[in-house]
Amino acid sequence: MKTAILASLLASVAAFTPARTNKAASALSAYETELGAQEPLGFYDPLGMLDGADQERFDRLRYVELKHGRICQLAFLGQIVTRNGIHLSGDIDMSGHS
Repeated sequence: MKTAILASLLASVAAFTPARTNKAASALSAYETELGAQEPLGFYDPLGMLDGADQERFDRLRYVELKHGRICQLAFLGQIVTRNGIHLSGDIDMSGHS
């Protein structure tokens, strides 16, 4: 009985260990060590925007992605505040009608 429990325990542990795979060499392997590249995908570029790109292009795209993310966060916060009933004072159109 104890051996059956031990075998069952070992089988369940083996089911959750990651499988070892060989990584394919590609042009994107230069970005595998960048912040945000994590297992199991590694560096993920589904649209191929960095095919043949240098480090300067990579840094520019990362900067733009952060900027757009921050703008989206502000837009979401503005939506939440407006739906909460808090509105900014002022006129809606150029003619001065509210």
